[in-house]
Amino acid sequence: MTSSLSPITLGTDQARERLHELTVIDVRAPGEYASGHLPGALNIPLDHIRRALPEIRHAAGRGDVLVVCASGARSENACKLLAEQGIPTATLAGGTTGWAAQGHDLHQPAACDTRARWSMERQVRFTAGAVVLLGLLLGLLVHPAFQLLSAGIAGGLVFSALTDTCGMAAMLGKLPHNRPRAADLDATLAALRGR
Repeated sequence: MTSSLSPITLGTDQARERLHELTVIDVRAPGEYASGHLPGALNIPLDHIRRALPEIRHAAGRGDVLVVCASGARSENACKLLAEQGIPTATLAGGTTGWAAQGHDLHQPAACDTRARWSMERQVRFTAGAVVLLGLLLGLLVHPAFQLLSAGIAGGLVFSALTDTCGMAAMLGKLPHNRPRAADLDATLAALRGR
């Protein structure tokens, strides 16, 4: 089933006023979600949205669904995917970053998992910087052709900015610490069915 639904964007103050009546779905990686999320948000990473379609459709039938991420780009992509499936949703302008910048609280899971969590943006910056430095170092010490590695990362960053996508984030999202545990995702889907 396809539809021409247009996702809407809620400002942080609008979302805050309606938070008690919204089903909030956070599409970031579990590590990012654990670093702080909107109160009551359920974590369904973007690449698991298709698996959750029946539960999201059920939740949307009972009330409005707000999809969030760090800045709004991934949630916008999720909203478009859901709109194609006939599921009306809204996205949060500025994402959780904008939410926190407005002084609104972010919740963190219980302290049972004490591993440090880095946002996907921080992981991308670290990885890109490390690969650029490695390329430059290998170019100086081994062979100048290794500098192409640094040039490739630079080109990827420019492409990322122009298209508002990030291939490196997609690759990093597949690492084990950025993947939801099956039990966690199943519990989230059960909670979503119960709404």
